[in-house]
Amino acid sequence: MAVVITMPRLSDTMTEGVVATWLKKVGDVVKEGDILAEIETDKATMEFESFNAGTLLHIGIQEGESAPVDSLLAIIGQPGEDISALLSGASAPAAKTDAAPAVETKAEAPAATAVEIPAGVKVVTMPRLSDTMTDGTVATWLKKIGDTVKEGDILAEIETDKATMEFESFNAGTLLYIGVNEGQTAPVDSILAIIGPAGTDVSGIAANFKAGGSVDAPKTEAKAEVIVPTSATAPVQNTNASGRVFASPLAKKIAQDKGIDLAQVKGSGENGRIVKSDVEGFTPQAAASQAVVASASAPAVKPFVPAGEKFQEEIKNSQMRKTIARRLAESKFTAPHYYLTIEVAMDEAMKSRAVINTVPDTKVSFNDMVVKACAMALKKHPQVNSQWREDAMIINHHVNIGVAVAVEDGLVVPVLNFTDQMSLSQIGANVKDLAVKAKNKKLTPAEMEGSTFTVSNLGMFGIQSFTSIINQPNSAILSVGAIEEKPVVRNGQIVVGNTMTVTLACDHRTVDGATGAQFLQTLRQYLENPVTMLA
Repeated sequence: MAVVITMPRLSDTMTEGVVATWLKKVGDVVKEGDILAEIETDKATMEFESFNAGTLLHIGIQEGESAPVDSLLAIIGQPGEDISALLSGASAPAAKTDAAPAVETKAEAPAATAVEIPAGVKVVTMPRLSDTMTDGTVATWLKKIGDTVKEGDILAEIETDKATMEFESFNAGTLLYIGVNEGQTAPVDSILAIIGPAGTDVSGIAANFKAGGSVDAPKTEAKAEVIVPTSATAPVQNTNASGRVFASPLAKKIAQDKGIDLAQVKGSGENGRIVKSDVEGFTPQAAASQAVVASASAPAVKPFVPAGEKFQEEIKNSQMRKTIARRLAESKFTAPHYYLTIEVAMDEAMKSRAVINTVPDTKVSFNDMVVKACAMALKKHPQVNSQWREDAMIINHHVNIGVAVAVEDGLVVPVLNFTDQMSLSQIGANVKDLAVKAKNKKLTPAEMEGSTFTVSNLGMFGIQSFTSIINQPNSAILSVGAIEEKPVVRNGQIVVGNTMTVTLACDHRTVDGATGAQFLQTLRQYLENPVTMLA
C-alpha cells in the first residue's frame, strides 16, 4: 500500500524546507533507512532518510523548490500502484508544489492554478536565512537577466535582520526574471527570480505569483534588465549606480582588516566583483598614481558650501535596524517594564581579575565576571530566568545568557548556552569568539537563539548607568555601567573605592519587585566576593 511522505520538521523553528538534492528518482527502489533527499532548513542542510520501503512513485517538490512543513514530499508504494486517490486527496500545499513553490499556496485568485510552469523552469523564492527573518533586502545582484547560471553560482547577496549573506543557486539555466531589485525588500517566499532555458516566456508565472500577494515588482524591471551585454558593452565596474561595492564577504573582511578602500580596488571576479586575491594583491601606491592621473583632468574643486546651509542625509533602514525597531517596540509596549538599580563594590573583583589574568593564555574581562555572576544568581532565582505566555509562565532551569554586541548596523545578541556550567576563562573565550563573529557578520542563526537572560554592558564607553529594553522572550535584562573610582564610606570612614552601577529591567508579569531585588542581592554577593564564583 502506497505511503505519503510529507515535508518533515527538522528543527524546532522550521516552518518550511527546500529540497536541495534528490538522491532517489521516480522508479527507484527505496529501502528503509535509505537517504531520500537533502533538505535545507532554516538552520542547516540535512539528510532525510526513508522510514518506508518500496518504489518511489511520485515526487511532490522538485530540487530547489520550497514548501511548508507537512506538504506532499513524495509517495512510496509498489510498482504500478494507482496513487491518483492520494494525489487528489493531498492537502493544498502538497498538491501545488509539483507546479510551483509553497508561495503559490497563498494565491486565492482562480488564475493562480491556470498557469503551467514549463519543463526546466525553476522559481526561486526569497529564502528564510534566519529564525527571525520575515523579509529580506537584495543588497546586490551578482547575476543579471540573460546571464547563464550554474548550480552553486552566487545569485545575490541578501540582507536579513541579522547579517548580509550570499545566496547560491541550486539550479542551472538562464536568469529569466528578477522579482526583487537591488535595495528592494520583499517577504520570505516572495518570488525572487526565475531560472530556465533561454528564451522561455515566464511572464505568466511572474504575474501568477504577484497575484498571490507575494511581491510587488516594479512594472519596468523586466524591460530594464532584459538586455544581454555583448563584447561592445562598456567594462563592468565594481560599483553599481547607488555606489554599492560588488565584493565577496571575505574580500570585504580582508579589506576592513587592512584598511583598504574597496572603491579603489579593481575586481577580477564575475561581473567585476572584487574577490580575495584582488584585495591581497592591492597596493596603495598604484591607487595613488591613478588618483594623480585622474586629478590632472578633473574639474575645478567645488566652492566651499557657506555656513548656515541646510543639509540632510537619508540613510535607508537596514533589515537589522528594522527588526531591532520592531522587536524592541513590541517588547516595550507589551511587557510592563520596571527597573531596579544597585551599586556594587568592585575592589575585590579588580584584585581577583588581576590574579586570574596572570595565568598564561587567560584573559578575563569584568563583563565575563558579570556574566558568570548572573548565571550563578539565576540558578538561585529561577523565576528571573523565565518567560511569559498567555496560558502559562515558563521557568527555564537551564541558563543561556545572551550578551549584547554592538555591530555596524545595530545590535546582535549571541548566546552562551549553559553558561552556569562554564568557568570564567571559558566564558571569556566564548564571548570573545562570538563578538568577533558578530562584528564580521559570521554568526549563525543557531548562535543567536535560545537566550533565557541578557546582559548589556556600556561601561567600556564610560556610561555610568542606563536602562535597557528586555530582549523577549526573556523576562529580564541587566544593564552594566562603568567602574568608577570615587569616595565611599566603609566602616564609618571615607575612603577611595571602585564601584559599578547595574540596573535590572524586569517584566512585571513574571518577575515581582521582591524577586528582582533578591536576584540583585545575590548578584552583588558574587561580584563583591569573586572567590565564591570559583568554588
